[in-house]
Amino acid sequence: MEKKKQMVFVVDTSVLIAVIANEPIKARLIERTRSAELVAPHSIHWEIGNAFSAMIKRQRLRLADATKALELYAAIPVRFVDVDLAEALKLSAELDIYAYDAYVISCALGQRAPMLTLDRRLLKAARTAGVDALEIGL
Repeated sequence: MEKKKQMVFVVDTSVLIAVIANEPIKARLIERTRSAELVAPHSIHWEIGNAFSAMIKRQRLRLADATKALELYAAIPVRFVDVDLAEALKLSAELDIYAYDAYVISCALGQRAPMLTLDRRLLKAARTAGVDALEIGL
């Protein structure tokens, strides 16, 4: 009996923040990724921290709430992987995008997996690079 291969999605910060922040699209994201393996580059940790620090700086979030949000983030089952820095830098230059976006695209290429993002520019860049990038609620 052949075992069914689990679906893999590469996710970016926008998807994780939408789930953590209980945004209206949360239910659709969870339904779409139910029973799938979520994968992301290690850089997502720093992007999550940067997103929360920006919210604190703009007084849109208190430190105590950010700390609770980090607990929610830690509960999301994501497998973190390394990406090839040289490949990501090349993608960054070719696609005229920031390195953090290139890391996610490089991850999707390396995993041969579709990518989920709520970021329109990242979606366009990923498709240009040959990644199957899925639209959910865009």
